[in-house]
Amino acid sequence: MASVFTEIRLDSWLTVLLVVAAGLYLYGVHRLRVRGDRWPVSRTVFFLVPGLGGIASVTVSGLHAYDTTLLSVHMVQHMVLSMVAPIFLALGAPMTLALRTLRGAPRRRLLAVVHSRVATVLTFPLVAFGLFVATPFALYFTSLYEQTLRHEWLHELTHAHFIAVGCLFFWPLLGLDPLPGRWPYPARALLMLLSVPFHTVLGLTIMQSKTLLGGTWYPGLHLDWSNPFDDQKVAGGILWAGGEFVSVTMIAVLVVQWIRASEREARRIDRELDRQEARERAQDQNDATVRSAARD
Repeated sequence: MASVFTEIRLDSWLTVLLVVAAGLYLYGVHRLRVRGDRWPVSRTVFFLVPGLGGIASVTVSGLHAYDTTLLSVHMVQHMVLSMVAPIFLALGAPMTLALRTLRGAPRRRLLAVVHSRVATVLTFPLVAFGLFVATPFALYFTSLYEQTLRHEWLHELTHAHFIAVGCLFFWPLLGLDPLPGRWPYPARALLMLLSVPFHTVLGLTIMQSKTLLGGTWYPGLHLDWSNPFDDQKVAGGILWAGGEFVSVTMIAVLVVQWIRASEREARRIDRELDRQEARERAQDQNDATVRSAARD
């Protein structure tokens, strides 16, 4: 297990992407501060630490040394890449930061991408929900998972797919960025509730399966310190318990956002009523002045 600490990988394409993403985000925050604009520190922390940092912790850290050796380690990766990191990336609002930083043609191109037909379809909650639910079943209960263990490029592609699907699912539900066709909070809460049983079913199915995921891969490693069937039960438990915890957490985040949005809407309505009352008072005063002038 010393490999967890000694085999940190800094030469992968994902490492480069993480460094570039962090650099661009920090540059955008710097640009805003130079202009005198404010950017919440919490968004920066969310995006960099549990967001990009969460991805790094399970892919470029030494943990990757065991991601094709133990199914339980792979399942931790699965949870972080598809559920934990995307939530915090969405809460970091990188699209909003880019729109506030960019000017001219780059900003117009970004807006065109955000409002394109492809983005509208992919970020439609039911489409993203379908991908989010179908992906693990298509991966683990077909021969595809064994192929990802035998081919490094397909294994890396699976990681990228987990991140992409997680972002597509959570961004329209919890994200702060402007997206086309965003659902109201009650509909978002309902969709999140529908996603909760999915992890329970998937985790229990894996735990109770008499067939090893990955085919002959894990027995073929001949590990004298790990039993593939026992490890598969642990992996299913991680998916079950982890999915429940993350689902409850994201519902709590959505409820907090819902309350804050309701408070902002209430303040907006109060301000509008105040302005309307002020206009009516001014109109009454004008009418009184006109009547007084007419009597004189």
